[in-house]
Amino acid sequence: MNIAGSDRPETELLRIGFMPLADCAPLVMASVLGFDEKYGIKLVLERQQSWSAMRDRLTNGELDGAHALYGLLYGLQMGIGSPARDMAVLMNLNQNGQAIVLARAVAAAGVRDGGGLAALMREQPRRYTFGHTFPTGNHAMWLCYWLAAAGIDPLAQTRLVTVPPGQMAANLEAGHMDGFCAGEPWSRRAVMEASGALVAPSSQVWPDHPGKALGARADFVARYPNSCRALVAALLDTARWLDASATNREAAAEVLASPAYVHAKVDLLRACLLPRRGDYPGLRFFGDGEATFPWLSDGMWFLTQQRRWGLLREDPDYLGVACAVNQVGLYREAAALAGVDVPDSLMRSSQLMDGRVWDGSDPVGYAASFAIHQRDPQPLSA
Repeated sequence: MNIAGSDRPETELLRIGFMPLADCAPLVMASVLGFDEKYGIKLVLERQQSWSAMRDRLTNGELDGAHALYGLLYGLQMGIGSPARDMAVLMNLNQNGQAIVLARAVAAAGVRDGGGLAALMREQPRRYTFGHTFPTGNHAMWLCYWLAAAGIDPLAQTRLVTVPPGQMAANLEAGHMDGFCAGEPWSRRAVMEASGALVAPSSQVWPDHPGKALGARADFVARYPNSCRALVAALLDTARWLDASATNREAAAEVLASPAYVHAKVDLLRACLLPRRGDYPGLRFFGDGEATFPWLSDGMWFLTQQRRWGLLREDPDYLGVACAVNQVGLYREAAALAGVDVPDSLMRSSQLMDGRVWDGSDPVGYAASFAIHQRDPQPLSA
């Protein structure tokens, strides 16, 4: 495709940060297969070691965009834990693909679910420690939601710690934590190496939940709209390719195993990208355009949980913030370039594990409806 004239990318080289996780596949394969060059850009991928480093490099301009935790981007927008910065969600990069894992000793006590954990904590009281990857991020929200659904107050009854995803399994094996929530392949690695037991895939907490987002600073998007549009179009092509066949996912697993990307065993990445029959719902990259769409209700949900856990002092303008952050107009233009259908609605309806339905219609009421919550500002990490 020859992009020229007024639609020509303002800058061709895009520095994109990524974390060594299975859901970085769209960015990696877009670069490897040349989907980026099809739209007149070139991705320069930069591997990061922690979400905090990713955040800092994105906000100070060292990175143009990032494979980012959805909740991290909204936390930056709201100034939680760092100066507020106008951010942009260009698209969703995946759905599902994370899990809650408990330590071997906890599982050996017969714990198979949240209810079992609550019973163990009553029978053997102590300060249980759980890891997540970033205070405002997806894993912290899934973990807190899962604990609270079992009647466990995560802020009052547990100690929450922040750990880089690649270090989760080792910390669990060393006995530093009783469990964690992290993305693939690190949750599955802990299970395969028998350092822990999986008790809840994130798709059990919220089926087809938003995963990583393609994030950027709002000022970068305003300055380079054509480049950003080309980037989204390239990643839509890649997402469609990833979901097209098992052969394509097999090829992606081989590439991601490289030390330059995830640096994990091919068999481990195959297990993440090619789930077996009867396995829990795995990574969904395209879903006919549903998995990639920047639903406003997805962004609003993270705000409701940040409010629930005291990270926000008061209710924000939920819809207004989501409209400012999620670049739906730019996404639609990119989808037209890539020949991808766009949903009619900006909201979607989902039922979470506790039976609550989230559709974005009453965010203030939803955020206030949980029996277990924290209204005073408090960090989600030790």
